Formats: sequence, structure tokens, C-alpha cells
Amino acid sequence: MSLMVLSMACVGFFLVQRAWPRESGRDKPTLSAWPSAVVPRGGHVTLRCHHQSRFTKFRLYKEDGILNPDFQGGIFWNSSLMFPVTTAHAGTYRCRGFHPDSRTPWTALSNPLVIRVTGVYRKPSLLALPGPLVKSEETVILQCWSDIMSEHFFLHRKGITEDLLHQIGEPHDGGSQANFSIYPMMPDSPGTYRCYGSVTHSPCQWSAPSDPLDVVITGLYGKPSLSAQPGPKVQPGENVTLSCSSRSSFDMYHLSRDGEIPELRLPAVRSVNGTFQAHFPLGPATHGATYRCFGSFHGTPYEWSAPSDPLSVSVTGNPSSGWPSPTEPSSKTGNPRHLHVLIGTSGVIMLFIIIIFFLIHRWWSTKKSKCCCSGPRAWGGQNSEQGGL
Repeated sequence: MSLMVLSMACVGFFLVQRAWPRESGRDKPTLSAWPSAVVPRGGHVTLRCHHQSRFTKFRLYKEDGILNPDFQGGIFWNSSLMFPVTTAHAGTYRCRGFHPDSRTPWTALSNPLVIRVTGVYRKPSLLALPGPLVKSEETVILQCWSDIMSEHFFLHRKGITEDLLHQIGEPHDGGSQANFSIYPMMPDSPGTYRCYGSVTHSPCQWSAPSDPLDVVITGLYGKPSLSAQPGPKVQPGENVTLSCSSRSSFDMYHLSRDGEIPELRLPAVRSVNGTFQAHFPLGPATHGATYRCFGSFHGTPYEWSAPSDPLSVSVTGNPSSGWPSPTEPSSKTGNPRHLHVLIGTSGVIMLFIIIIFFLIHRWWSTKKSKCCCSGPRAWGGQNSEQGGL
């Protein structure tokens, strides 16, 4: 008997749950934007109004501003596509679902969805302080700066639609800026960030996005090892290769030089001794530097290992006798050694020319002197002979 009562109670609860959306009509649907609620001007966005109980159609409302009459309060099936997006599309939206079989066919309004249109103003710049490589549980400040007076700044992380950080802009160097502090740095904090600026009278119209900034968390895995071939001390112009290796099965290695942001990366390859390695050819050595390497996995590209121990590569001998730096081509600056040789050779040639000129001048002077002395004596003899006649 008790089992039958329990079964009837469960069936009754199920029927009530099925009937609730139709009887009440006050449950809120969900309004979403695809691919994102942050849309570039001229782009496209699709709005969907949905609920666990499917609608046959829905009505879309824009709370601030007025669009064309067909859109404002219009009825749509499945979804509504806005294309191309203009500044008039920026604003707050809600939707109502329609149940034709219900005594109250239109549901309550959904929660608001804000559509933000980007590209209205010039892009700001984004900088990580003290740098984009951050140790676990440490702090990084993302500084967004604009050359215009932006009243608001927003920080957006790629892949996260609703996770927007907001700061009030402050005047700085003729423009404005805002500092976003990320503390502590956790595994879900790193990623690709961009920032935007906006003004007070149009908070849903944003600037173009800043250039992307990759923020990486380090120290989550054991450090790899770094070595140099043929060694850490090389002759000028000698080819150098750095090898990063680990027993951990890293998918990728990243090479950093003198503490700068790693720009070189190579996939790891399993070696015969069971380690995972990557070889970074640096080419002919011109000057020394200090290197570190990191390991990472494909599935978590922003989570890196601890850095390897620093490896200092030095160039022995006189740097001036080495190859010219790649940033200073020999066609423009010339090789100092060749210049010294050229100056020495030119001096010898000039000295040789001076000596030859001096000898020719002396020889010519002597010859001219002899000619001048013998001429008058001959004429004098002829005159004396003529005078005797």
C-alpha cells in the first residue's frame, strides 16, 4: 500500500512539473548570443531565446533605444540574426517565449542580455606588469591605456563571454588608463586578454580591442634542463644550438632570452634515451646572452613548467673580430676589422706615392739645373768666335 502511494505521488509530481510551464507561464526563458555578446561593428550575432520547454516562437525586446519596427518587439522563430551589426544594435535585450496551448501563452521576460559593439573608437594598449609570465599564486597587473579620455575600461579573456572585468578610467599622460589586478594567479586565470574603452554616454559602444596579450602561469610542473652545443663558450661566428629536455612528456618547449617574453617555441620529440627534447638552432654566435626554457602541454597551453636553470652563452675572443650583428648589416656599418686593414693599407699606399713624387721631383730639378748651366757656356763660345772674325 505504501509503495502504491509513493508511486502515485511521484507520478503526480511529474505531471505537475510537466504542466508548470504552461499553467504558470511566469518562468523565465534564457536569452543567449552566439558566438559572443561582444560583437565587432559590421559583424554578426545570433540571439536565441530558449527554455527547457521548447517554444514555437518568441518575442524580442530592446530596452534602451529603438531599432526598426520589424525588429523591436518582433516575433521570431528559433533565433534572430543581426547582420551587419551597427552601433544602433548595442544595448540590453530581453525575450519572451510563446506557448500556444497555455492559458498564459507568453512567458515572463528573460534576464537581460547586453550586446556590446566594438570598433567605435581607437584601440587601447594592454601591458602586463611586471610581465606576462607569472608564478602560481603571485600577482599580475594588466594595465590598459588609451590616448583618448575613456571613462570605462573592460578586460575580456578569450573564450569567456560573460567574464568581463570593469574599471573606471583615470587620466594619465594626456589619455586615460585602468589597472586590473589578478591575484592570486590560479590555473584558471591565464589566457589571452584584450581590453576595451568606452565613454559614459554610450557604455555599450566600445573601442576596437587592444592587441592580444597572452598571460601564462609558470611553476606548475618540474623544470626541464637546458644545454648548449658545442658548449656555453663559443668562438665568434660559431653555430650554437640549445637543447631543452625533460623526463616529463611535454608537448612544447619555449625558449626565453635575457628574461624577455619567449618568442621561440618548438614541439618536443621523444629521444632514444626516453627524454622529450627540442633543439633550438641559434645560428652563428655574435654576442652572449642568458637563456631559460619552459615546457607545456597542448591541452593547457597557458600553463607552463618552472623555468630551467639559467644558461649563459658567452662568445670568447675579441667581439670586433666576429661576424656583424644581424641588426647591424655589414653593408651599412662595415666590419671594424676590415676597416682597420683598409686604413692601414691606404696609409702605406699614400706614403709610397709621396716618396715616388719626391724622387721624381728631385730628379726633374737636377736635370733642369744641368740644362740651364750648359746652355750659356755654349752660346758664349760661339759669340767669342764671331767676335774674332
